[in-house]
Amino acid sequence: MGTVTLGALAGHFGRDVERGVAKAVGIIEAARRDGVDLLVFPDATLGGYIGNLRSPDLDDLPPALDPHGPELATIAEAAGDMTVCIGYTEADGETHYNAAVCLTGDGILGSHRKVHQPAGESAAYAAGDSFTTFDTPVGRIGMLIDYDKTFPESARTLAVDGAQIIAALSAWPASVTDRAARLPADRQSRLFDLYDCARAAENQVFMVSANLTGVTGSLQFLGQAKVVGPGGDVLATTRSKGGLAKIDADVESEIIRARRTLNHLAELRPEIYSSAADLGAT
Repeated sequence: MGTVTLGALAGHFGRDVERGVAKAVGIIEAARRDGVDLLVFPDATLGGYIGNLRSPDLDDLPPALDPHGPELATIAEAAGDMTVCIGYTEADGETHYNAAVCLTGDGILGSHRKVHQPAGESAAYAAGDSFTTFDTPVGRIGMLIDYDKTFPESARTLAVDGAQIIAALSAWPASVTDRAARLPADRQSRLFDLYDCARAAENQVFMVSANLTGVTGSLQFLGQAKVVGPGGDVLATTRSKGGLAKIDADVESEIIRARRTLNHLAELRPEIYSSAADLGAT
């Protein structure tokens, strides 16, 4: 595979799907000119996100899309030989999911439905029930959608299944209960960065973490897109502004180097860990 360019986007996207598709296509074209091989968009890029986490307005939910519909077909056509991960609301009959797909010009390579739901999000979306990895031109990838990365088991499941890169697509806002005057000082801002670095370091993989910016309803999104290496080091970041965090990396070689002395996955002791069932029973 050799050296590839990994890119994580921080940007604002709203409810207008047609406009969102056009904006995403423009970003993909610009990223291609910059030599990007993997481009990760935020959660809810196509159609936007709910505007209130405590009590979502069920009469004003993001538009839901068919994963095999024209919108993602347009994104795939624009992607060509680039690998693109992008978030949207998925329609499965009458059920809606907070979802993401990873695709190239050949079509969808993998998909994910958000498993962990904060606050009132379950009023707007059904929860997914699995974490899976898949092969892409830039290596084996797994995806997480914002709150998923709060739980170490999510990223660990992907890493054990061979993920070299975890694409984390977020619509992650500042605190809804105790917002700081400055975004970098916000509690959620610190947690967002902490989870990215911890999930990369504990699994010795790359985290390519994208996030929304701007305001939707009562939510102010943090940005802070970044690429984190397998040692937990932030290699590139947009901070709170919109933009593209990108780096060149030999993914396979860097992971081998990180695991040469201490290989966390090889040194796991699952036989002595408490299971989820045990924890739930206590």
